[in-house]
Order: sequence, then structure tokens, then C-alpha cells
Amino acid sequence: MAGITHEIDDKNIVMAIKSDAVAATKELVEAAGLKKGQILVVGCSTSETLGEQIGSWSVPEVGQAIYDGINSVLEPLGIYLAAQCCEHLNRAIVVAREAVPFAEYVNAVPQPKAGGSFATACYKSLKDPVVLEEIKADAGMDIGETLIGMHLKRVAVPVRLKQKHIGNANVICARTRAKYIGGERTIYNKS
Repeated sequence: MAGITHEIDDKNIVMAIKSDAVAATKELVEAAGLKKGQILVVGCSTSETLGEQIGSWSVPEVGQAIYDGINSVLEPLGIYLAAQCCEHLNRAIVVAREAVPFAEYVNAVPQPKAGGSFATACYKSLKDPVVLEEIKADAGMDIGETLIGMHLKRVAVPVRLKQKHIGNANVICARTRAKYIGGERTIYNKS
């Protein structure tokens, strides 16, 4: 199976997955209160979006559709997309250089079966992409339970979306929250 990519004959499936990605991204951006200049990290298994086992059914066209859907929401808002590669690239991150001008870059270029179809689509589509070992993003979307938590700022909290799937893959989202000395800020009713 290593090195083999697949194609989808039914373009309606690809369009539905893209539509799901748009809906989930819009919902997450709003719920997390993401602002211009912040970073959303996304891990994605195209295999799972198609109902297959993670890492077993790499589909570049689906990776591109998910990128296109997510980016159509983020780019107009000035929010940066960071794509987590699969374990073959040690979960490295693809992001636009502009988002991380002082980061230490690594020498890697994702491929569909070595980095993943989604990370590959991001690398090919982003203006001036770079690859990093890690990032501390403001929010994250995990498409297919790919474990993005290591790339979120500390004190992440779950975000419950109505859009719970992209294709057949579960969507798990989180945002980070400000840390306050002594815990969460509490609002008291003074009446």
C-alpha cells in the first residue's frame, strides 16, 4: 500500500467533503473567536473522510478539496492555516512563511503518502510554504482523529460544533483560552 494513491470517480463526494470543510471551519472560527493573524492548525486523514482506515487510502483530490474549503474561509479573514503532516514526517507542520517569520524551518516537502494528501495540498497551494517541527496554534481542527493537540497553545478547550463530520471522518475542534492567574476569570452577578 505504501506509495499508492487513489482517485474518486464520484465528484459529488469530493464536493460534499469540501462543503463539510467550509461549514466546520466557519463554525470553528466563530466559536473560537479567531482574529486576523492567528493560526488554525488542521490535521486531516483523507482516508477517514472516505470511510477508510487512517493512512490507507490517500486521495490527493480530497486533500485539495479540504484545503480549498478551509482556505476559502480563513484567507479572507487573514487567519493562517497550518497543516499537520502525517507520522511519516513526524507530524511536522506546513504553514506560510509569513505566519512564522522567525521560526526554525526543516528541510522536508510532504507527498501524499509521506506527509499526507492534505499537507501536500497545503504545501502546493500556500504562498511561500515552509515546514516546521512544531507550532503553537490558537485553535485546531482534527479531521479523522489525527492528534493535533501537540500543536496547540496550552490551555486548550474543546469546541463543540454542529458540523461533526467531514465526509465520514469525525471532526474534533479546540481553541485556546487566555490564562489567568488563579484560574478562569469569573463574572459575578452583583445584584
